[in-house]
Amino acid sequence: MIVDERNDRRDRVIAAGRQMLTAARTAPKAKGTDIIECCILTDGDIRRLSEAMLELYTDTGRPVYQRDAANILKSDAIVVIATRSQVMGLNCAHCGYKSCVEKPENVPCAINCVDVGIAIGSVVSTAADMRIDCRVMFSAGMAAERLNLLDGCSQYYCIPLSASSKNPFFDR
Repeated sequence: MIVDERNDRRDRVIAAGRQMLTAARTAPKAKGTDIIECCILTDGDIRRLSEAMLELYTDTGRPVYQRDAANILKSDAIVVIATRSQVMGLNCAHCGYKSCVEKPENVPCAINCVDVGIAIGSVVSTAADMRIDCRVMFSAGMAAERLNLLDGCSQYYCIPLSASSKNPFFDR
């Protein structure tokens, strides 16, 4: 049997995306508390995310949404990662308030931000190890949050994936 690389590339990108989800899950988290949620988008869900980004462009006028809405359509899969908001009770003051009790509910716990950042680092490192092109996009993350793709989460980021001759997420 001959397996042409071009014929199963998409399947390999999705398989890499699954490994990336494992990397997010096993990334270190504050106090060992797992507040990270993640998933993979393909096909129609990528188009739906692109459409939500175009709506954000219409609402905000920010060109980044229009540019990245076109850009993600070049991906075979998109890893979505976010965090559930949970105060860690460390009273670290990184959020700008002296204690967790003083922090308003609408202000994210800084430790949650760090946890999602560490998970993103693990995810993109896994992509690099597997030679999958990717880019972390806050813009697609904003659209994913608007679509509420991961129930009860905030601080969304999206990582579109590709295995093509040239990284489609580099020259934007």
